Amino acid sequence: MNVQTYFPIPELSPFIQSYKVIETPADVVNRVLPETSPVMVFRLSGQVCVDHHGEVTALGPAVVSGLRKSGRAMQYRSGTINLLVIFREGGIAPFVREPLHAFSDTSIPLDCLDGFGDIPLLEEQLAGLPSHEARITRVERFLLGRVSDRAADRLVLAAIDKIRSAGGQLRIRELAASLYVSQDVFEKRFRRVAGLSPKQFAYLVKMKSVIEKGRSGQTLAQLALDAGYFDQPHFNKDFKLFTGLTPTEFFKSPVLW
Repeated sequence: MNVQTYFPIPELSPFIQSYKVIETPADVVNRVLPETSPVMVFRLSGQVCVDHHGEVTALGPAVVSGLRKSGRAMQYRSGTINLLVIFREGGIAPFVREPLHAFSDTSIPLDCLDGFGDIPLLEEQLAGLPSHEARITRVERFLLGRVSDRAADRLVLAAIDKIRSAGGQLRIRELAASLYVSQDVFEKRFRRVAGLSPKQFAYLVKMKSVIEKGRSGQTLAQLALDAGYFDQPHFNKDFKLFTGLTPTEFFKSPVLW
């Protein structure tokens, strides 16, 4: 796989972390781990299928993939090129009218979203452009035309920062109290903006931290202890739910992107 990374223009950098163009010159299967923000995907050529717990589904040419609690095996056919728009946490909210939890554990065709009925025209334009840079410029122009002036929910963004700082290991009741809001109100606002409940989001942050530390060479026993697990079987169970593999299998497997 050939992966190229690009960065957004200043007007979009508060919302978008980066763009990735992924080219697969041969058939390949890659395990994609859960992310903490949605991803918008434009397939420029080829075909991509998702194997989720044995159910294989072909993805459409333009989709938004919501937050998930477990990994998926992505099957790329030879000659496939994808352009990914990787949003920051909460960053997609100004572009879509649907609440973010409506995207959880699924991939939705972009032209099914309110206000995105002209996606087929964009797909045609992208296919006719001569370079990835030109395609990204066209996607950015498309997104700039859809960003709303709706103010960001600063309470939810502050909560995300606190969850990240704690490595996902904190009590949601105490988090809500630190933000001077009831737990019920907090959880509803968080799900709408972030796409998952605060507890589920914290789980993703914790497991992503585990993966990062494991790739840096920490032992499995130390990984489990640092993540707050007091027995290895419980850690192994959560790890396999997140990645689809046991810890030993996962850290022996190649990382494609």
